Amino acid sequence: MRYCWTLFITLVVAEELVAAAPPPIRYTYRKIHDPDGIGKFYMGREIAWVMGYQGADWLDRPEREKEEHTSKLLKALALKPGMVVADLGAGSGYYTFPMAQLVGPKGKVYAVDVQQEMLDIIKRRMRARKVENVLPVLSTETDPKLPQGKIDLILMVDVYHELSHPYEMVREMVKALKPGGLLVFVEYRLEDPNVPIKLVHKMSEKQVIREMQPHPVRHLKTLDTLPWQHVIFFEKE
Repeated sequence: MRYCWTLFITLVVAEELVAAAPPPIRYTYRKIHDPDGIGKFYMGREIAWVMGYQGADWLDRPEREKEEHTSKLLKALALKPGMVVADLGAGSGYYTFPMAQLVGPKGKVYAVDVQQEMLDIIKRRMRARKVENVLPVLSTETDPKLPQGKIDLILMVDVYHELSHPYEMVREMVKALKPGGLLVFVEYRLEDPNVPIKLVHKMSEKQVIREMQPHPVRHLKTLDTLPWQHVIFFEKE
């Protein structure tokens, strides 16, 4: 009886200590930093400024297929009719609409963006193209506003490095995935100095894997078959 009481007291004290512990410091800030970054750092990496809706035309540039082999990326995703997927940081919908075709009328694409102006572009194109299986979603900086446990695959093309709260966003994205669902990062390769992109808009495979360690996902594979970008797959455990 004395042992049980001692154990009970020990557990209560331990719980109180955990409750009283300060939250972990996930982000640091520096006054001197890359002018293309926001001065906020996560796991040693500076977060980049978000590309504004004023740059939507650049997303739709005619030479993008030649530069990035976008059709090869779509093929690598292996989307099937009926899948429920999300294009996070959808922008003008460059990938949203091809994804909508691949999942078909029984599938669904959540077009997620933090800028209402980008979603307005997508909505206009939905009406013009008579697309009905795309759902525009206005996210916050910490929550993509996706339904929990419903998504087969979440795609982020040149987006993750701009998330102001990467830990919180990934936490919520993982909640939205089905068990075995995929989280796909497409990022310009930091390892390659010949990739003509600003430094804070590039990420190494090692850094992406490091930043996913706090989350219940496992690194499935990395494809380096695109001219400029990694395609890094994680699976929800």
